[in-house]
Amino acid sequence: MKNENLLVPSAGGLYCAAGDFWIDPLRPVPRAIITHAHADHARGGSEEYHTAEANRAILAARIGAGADGEGDESATVDRPDHHGHAWGEPFELVDTRITLFPAGHILGSSWVRIESEHGTWGVSGDFKRAPDPTCQAFEPADCDVWVTECTFGLPVYRWPAPSEVIDQVEHWWDECRAANRPAVLFCYALGKAQRVLAELGARRPAMRAWLHGAMRPLTDIYRDQGVALPETLPVSEAEHSEKFAGELVLAPPSAAGSPWMRRFPKHSAGFVSGWMRIRGNRRRRGYDRGFVMSDHADWPALIETVADQRARRVITIHGNGEPLAGYLTDRNVEAEAWNLRASLAEGSR
Repeated sequence: MKNENLLVPSAGGLYCAAGDFWIDPLRPVPRAIITHAHADHARGGSEEYHTAEANRAILAARIGAGADGEGDESATVDRPDHHGHAWGEPFELVDTRITLFPAGHILGSSWVRIESEHGTWGVSGDFKRAPDPTCQAFEPADCDVWVTECTFGLPVYRWPAPSEVIDQVEHWWDECRAANRPAVLFCYALGKAQRVLAELGARRPAMRAWLHGAMRPLTDIYRDQGVALPETLPVSEAEHSEKFAGELVLAPPSAAGSPWMRRFPKHSAGFVSGWMRIRGNRRRRGYDRGFVMSDHADWPALIETVADQRARRVITIHGNGEPLAGYLTDRNVEAEAWNLRASLAEGSR
């Protein structure tokens, strides 16, 4: 392996000169590989996109068909510049061989393995190792260099078993039902909402939940791809007299404190997120209940995955990278932290 970097921070993402592509750039580029469709990884306006086939429909819905990147009804997975690739099947870009593997983050999420004369590099995108009925589990593969997210890269972040968290959500909802109060559960519209619905629906097949409008089209895509979900109804189609007493309502965090919340008198508010691991976050954000469930790797999973990837060198990105890099260095693993946001501010290629 040549002693030079196959990837460099650029455009808020990672640039590969050998393949002339960017991974998850935050501004338009000629050719982008997109690991998944969350807005901090998928932006519109690029000329060409490569992603997992399982992510194409979600990506099209999120970035739309226009050059401005705004989603709209004309978004389609049939665009000629949207290339979908099966997991585990390599494709070539210039002088590189690319393979996408399931990342276990959300439906269609991938990590990227790049082979070239500079060795084999793996880029995690966002990933998790916990079980999730709505997406394929993370699949490891050997790399010389592992570039890993560190959203929760501190030892304090250790997730409980998902089943324990769903127990807590069920108990809270039952308390709300007994008190005839709406149970408004805040969670991210893509990934977390569908995961919670699938977990609850497996236990309560006859249940129903009400959805904020931002969640409806994404939940429909999950259903279209065969994910089993319980009945959902849009809040916008409820009768004006509906008070949602004892009902479960899912909403994105942006809805908290908005006029939309007036639909749910005397509601109890819960939030599902890894950030709820720190109790002060729940109090500061004004939630009645916090449920610790994340779609990212926790501290033990970050360390476990470094071992599973069998990498000789580790680069941390996205979050608390310095503590993990220091931990690995102390254990004789070559490790360093990169700041991708700085590359965007500097306007580098």
